[in-house]
Amino acid sequence: MRLMSLFSGGKDSLYAAYLAIKEGHEVVSLLSLESEREDSYMFHVPNISLTSFQAKAMGIPLIQKKVKGEKEKEVIELYKIIGEFVKNKEIDGIITGAIESNYQRERIQKIADDYGIFHYAPLWKTDTNEYMESLISNGFKAIIVSVSALGLDESYLGKVIDLEILSKLKILNKKYGVHAAGEGGEYETFVIDAPIFKKKLIIEKSRKIMENLSGVLVIDSVSFEDKS
Repeated sequence: MRLMSLFSGGKDSLYAAYLAIKEGHEVVSLLSLESEREDSYMFHVPNISLTSFQAKAMGIPLIQKKVKGEKEKEVIELYKIIGEFVKNKEIDGIITGAIESNYQRERIQKIADDYGIFHYAPLWKTDTNEYMESLISNGFKAIIVSVSALGLDESYLGKVIDLEILSKLKILNKKYGVHAAGEGGEYETFVIDAPIFKKKLIIEKSRKIMENLSGVLVIDSVSFEDKS
């Protein structure tokens, strides 16, 4: 099937697209939605403007749209955007990386049902630890670009999620209830390398901004590097 990926640049949307390709689907485009609000209910915010670099690394066309980011209104905006591609018969379905968020999944599923297209959500209700271990073993390099939970301090910003970081996340899960995959918004990621990247990304310049228990890694400059 010809699928459009709802693409944030984070690990979940990228891994879902990767699984779709592995299963023989054609990912015809990536759709990145930039919210005007930092507290969007539906969409990833940190470094969303940099998804163009990931799209180039994959060789897949990127569509970038701005949305208001207001609760429920942003769902209507997404509905209209997807409707244009369905109307033009460009896609047969959409890909999402939802793991446990009923809020997101139910609204995306309703859009898909209304248009009669397929909703591909391969990570839905997957075992968190198995997923995270698979992400690492398959060569995904996901950098933590935001933190917002007890135990996740400034030191985590800019870290690639490897087995050591995953072990710490599991400890924080037991201690504070931090979701190891960040499904509750405890942290967000930006992927700099993946099996479906033709080139990997290098972060040349970035800065950390912390405010109370929350922080972001603002990426100012990115370049490409050939994969050896």
